[in-house]
Amino acid sequence: MFSKILIANRGEIACRVIKTARKMGISTVAVYSEADADALHVEMADEAVLIGPAPAAESYLVIDKIIDAAKKTGAEAIHPGYGFLSENAEFAKALDRAGIRFIGPNIDAISIMGDKIESKKFANEAQVSTVPGYLGVIGSTDEAIKIASDIGYPVMIKASAGGGGKGMRIAWSEDEVAQGFESSMNEARSSFGDDRVFIEKFITEPRHIEIQVLADKSGNTIYLGERECSIQRRNQKVIEEAPSPFLDPETRRAMGEQAVALAKAVQYESAGTVEFIVDKERNFYFLEMNTRLQVEHPVTELITGIDLVEQMIRVAAGEKLKLTQDDIKLDGWAIESRIYAEDPFRNFLPSIGRLVEYRPPEEEVKGGLTVRNDTGVYEGGEISLYYDPMIAKLCTHAPTRELAIDHMADALDGFRIRGIQHNVAFLAAVMMQDRFRDGRLTTNYIAEEFPDGFSGAELKESDRLWLSAIAAFMHSKDVARRFAVEGQAFEREAEKSFEWAVSVGVQKVIAIVALEENGATVSIAEDIDSANQYTIESAWSPGDATIEARVNGTDVLVQSDRHMEARTLSYRGTKNDFYVRTPRAADLSVFMPEKVAADTSKFLMCPMPGLVVSINVEEGQEVKAGEALAVVEAMKMENVLSAERDAVVSKILAKAGDSLAVDEVIMEFE
Repeated sequence: MFSKILIANRGEIACRVIKTARKMGISTVAVYSEADADALHVEMADEAVLIGPAPAAESYLVIDKIIDAAKKTGAEAIHPGYGFLSENAEFAKALDRAGIRFIGPNIDAISIMGDKIESKKFANEAQVSTVPGYLGVIGSTDEAIKIASDIGYPVMIKASAGGGGKGMRIAWSEDEVAQGFESSMNEARSSFGDDRVFIEKFITEPRHIEIQVLADKSGNTIYLGERECSIQRRNQKVIEEAPSPFLDPETRRAMGEQAVALAKAVQYESAGTVEFIVDKERNFYFLEMNTRLQVEHPVTELITGIDLVEQMIRVAAGEKLKLTQDDIKLDGWAIESRIYAEDPFRNFLPSIGRLVEYRPPEEEVKGGLTVRNDTGVYEGGEISLYYDPMIAKLCTHAPTRELAIDHMADALDGFRIRGIQHNVAFLAAVMMQDRFRDGRLTTNYIAEEFPDGFSGAELKESDRLWLSAIAAFMHSKDVARRFAVEGQAFEREAEKSFEWAVSVGVQKVIAIVALEENGATVSIAEDIDSANQYTIESAWSPGDATIEARVNGTDVLVQSDRHMEARTLSYRGTKNDFYVRTPRAADLSVFMPEKVAADTSKFLMCPMPGLVVSINVEEGQEVKAGEALAVVEAMKMENVLSAERDAVVSKILAKAGDSLAVDEVIMEFE
């Protein structure tokens, strides 16, 4: 067994590998860029080596720097994590020449399966069912348009060396192929150093289901069940689960056996994933094989009890698998939610900045329920624009799918992040949707369920009432504290009932609050004849950002923020401002003038922090609605900014290479 390994990665996956290595008694070496000098993986590792400037192309993607770090520290093997160099055959070759073990598959397997074009050809030769498409390298936009027309729309443009949704576009027309082809090539070049792309038929109503395989150097190969990864946005997975709610035992076995056959044909070793597209009739088609650890591997670990990183290390060290296919049993259900630094209220655009607050739910196994949080950040740390926007992977495990979903909803309610925008509210909203809970999933789920974007989950009437009671309780505690601070008799005031008018939106209730030692009794009335009684048990104190309470016998967890006069309460994907006032103040509030938003219709503003890739128009140019005006890159993703109406460009205020902040003006229109 190795005594020291280097992790050629960053963020949560580097931290994840370090945890298993530490459990195995193996020392670890972290590598880091200048932007990651204070990163969590650097702190966790036994040693750390600086490898270059912030851009990945000058640090994490430079093979010589990684090998030099391994030699300097005496690392015997390197785990590549996922992304970066994890599926780069040249990296594996360089390690072999340097006498350093690669914790992953053999070079031939990486070359064949890591290249999306070559893997399709190999799968066809192995008589594996594949999606119709063009498997050659495409040299120009005109050629891409012709190929797409021959295949038939819609088509998928994909980076050959791609992964994680990078360099991937869906096109429904010639114009979208032309635009998507260039963007896919640019993203592929930026993310993988390889701008080759190919085109295949896009299957409508598809489900994305993948099989985890595990193999040793002696040809022993098994599959560890499947993962459903259908909920995606921008072709990047957002929520995964294991097993799939769609597969029956026969289909599961057929997919598993085909995945194993493909792995054996390529003499695969280590952990790998065979991805399939599955249609509504449970017909499945080989999509690609990822010759690395997948982001979503924790859900497989939770239902099988197998540490995949440990198995990868043992196989790389020459050990045989101690598991057979008969040993693999699927226990319970696991859900993974990817916590991203992005703003779901602004079309999931990336967000960067300091994590002013970062308080994930406690990791624990209790009462048959598990919470696991794989993360690579900490409170006070920075989210950089140079890397993937993932903050954490929150996982829950339970005996049934319904319980796993409910436990995930609870965990998301308790996940507090401030300082940057994040997608926790969106994830919580999905957990509560009937369609998700019924398992009616496709890769179009987000587009179909949120066609106009995400604006927060709708507040249910029943939730509005008890949340109003919570808001009134918290406000009463604030007032009672002020009495105590000002030297007034708290006991005397607490014996009286506080009366408040609680408003959320246009709806208002009267709340009568009787504070008690560990909670309150709150009467909520919208009119004199309809009162709802709420018994609140809680140790909440003014200043606490989260309130844990039992409301009429039900445990709830609500996040609270102050916004001007309002108390913003977040629960199950809802986020609403609750105004708690005296009845007289509430009556007078209707006379307050509304703040009119500034007119920004004559400006193109940067929707997220990023780098300007290109300005596609000139001053004085007439543009049509939908025409591409500029391209901005953030966190390795290109975003095309298009005209919302016909206009004339009067002034351009940015140029390619500029670094812009959110809402910084790029150009003005007449």
